[in-house]
Amino acid sequence: MSSPWSLFLTNRAITMDTAISLLVLSMLVQHVVPEVPTVTSFRAVVEKVSGDSRIFSGESVRLRCSIPDIHSSRWNYQWFKGSERLPQSEEVFILWKARVTDSGKFYCQGSRDTAVGNIYTLESLPVEINVDGGWAILQVPPHPALVGDSLQVTCRVRGNPPLHEVILYKDGVEVMTQKDGNPHFHLDNLTLKEKGMYSCRASWDTDRRTRSVISVDAPVQVVEVLSQPVLEIVADNNLVSAKMMKLICHVQYNARAPAPPINYYFYKNNNRLGTATSENHDLVRRTPGWYSCRAKVPQLDLSRFSESKSFGRVPGPQPTMPTVVHRRNLQPLVPSVSSPGLYFPPAAEPTPAQPSPQQPTAAPTFIQPTEARTESSVPPPSQPPPGALPSLVQSVNQTATPNPKALFEETDDMSGDSGDMPEESGDMPTNSSSAVIY
Repeated sequence: MSSPWSLFLTNRAITMDTAISLLVLSMLVQHVVPEVPTVTSFRAVVEKVSGDSRIFSGESVRLRCSIPDIHSSRWNYQWFKGSERLPQSEEVFILWKARVTDSGKFYCQGSRDTAVGNIYTLESLPVEINVDGGWAILQVPPHPALVGDSLQVTCRVRGNPPLHEVILYKDGVEVMTQKDGNPHFHLDNLTLKEKGMYSCRASWDTDRRTRSVISVDAPVQVVEVLSQPVLEIVADNNLVSAKMMKLICHVQYNARAPAPPINYYFYKNNNRLGTATSENHDLVRRTPGWYSCRAKVPQLDLSRFSESKSFGRVPGPQPTMPTVVHRRNLQPLVPSVSSPGLYFPPAAEPTPAQPSPQQPTAAPTFIQPTEARTESSVPPPSQPPPGALPSLVQSVNQTATPNPKALFEETDDMSGDSGDMPEESGDMPTNSSSAVIY
C-alpha cells in the first residue's frame, strides 16, 4: 500500500509533466503561426477639397484622406497635426474658422481592424496650412514652376474691397504695379532670376480715406527641367572587375507627366563611348583619361553635359564641353491658376492716414505687422529656359540601377512681415479653435 508521501510525489510529478507539455505546446504555436505585419504597403494621401494653403483667420479648409486600396477595404482614419494626434476619425477633415495658432502640417493614416489585430497604412505626406491674421495674402502656386513656364500670383485682401492700386514686390523691390485694381500678376517665360520671396501691397479708398496693406512674404520657386549632370567614377575592386570601372551620370530631371524619356551618353577625352542608353550608368575599361557624361531629352531638344573628371594620370589640360544644346524654341505652357475670392468680415479696421498734398482727402496708410513668418525655397542649379512641357510636375533623381540597356539613335552632338492682427480682433468669432468634422 502506497504511503501518503509517495502519492504526493506521484501527483506532483504528473502536474509538472502537464505544465511542461502545455509550455512546449504554447512555444510550438508561437513558432508555427507567422507574425502578421502591422503596416501595409499602402500610403495614405491627403488632398485639399476646398480652401487654399494660405488662408485668412476665420476661413476654413477641407481636407480628404484617401487610401489607394484596390480591394476597397473599409478603413478608419487618423488625423495628425505635427506630432499631435487630432480627435477626428472621419475621411474628411475640416479646419473650421481657423485661428493663427491652427497653422501647421497636417497628415493622415488609415487603420483597419482584422482578425489578427489592427493594420495601418503608411502616413501620408503632409499638407501645410498657413493661417494669416492680417489683411493681405499673396497666393502663389504650391509647387515649383519650370524654367520657361508662366505662372500667376494673386494678391488677396480680406473682405475683397474695391482696390485702386496693387503692387508686387520681389525680395523687397517693386517689380509690377497695376492701377486698375487687378489683383492678378502674370510672370511669363520664367528664368531662375524670378525665384525669390514675393509680397504685395494693396490700396483702396473708404470713408474718403486711402487705406493700404501689405502681405507676408511668400516663396516662388523656379527649377530647371534638367540640371547639369555630375559624373561619378566607381573603380572599387569589390564592386566592379579590376579591369573595368563604372561611370554613373547623376542628374535632376524635372518634367511634367508623362515625362519624356531621357538618354545618357558617356565620353572619354571628348570621344563618345558606345551608343545612347536609357540607364544612367555604364561599364568601361579602366584606363586613364578625362571622362564626362551627357543627359539628353530628345522630345524637348534639351541636352546638358557634365564637367570632365580625370581618372589616373592624365597629361594635358582639362577638356571643355558644351553645357546645353537646344535645337528649337518651344512656347511655354501657361498653367491655369484659380483664385477664389471669399468674403469674410474684416479682422480690424485699418488705421486711416493723414491727408497729403497729392491727395487732399486721403493718403496711403501702412498697417504694420505684429508677427513675421518666413519660408525658404530650394535654390536650383543654373539653366537657360527649355520650352514647353506637358502637365503635372514630377521630380526624378536618377540613380544607378543594374538594368539592361535600351539603345537609341542619336541624331546630333550636341518681406514683408505678417499683418497678424491682435488676438481679440485678428481671429473671427468662433466657439472653438479646433477642427471639426461634418
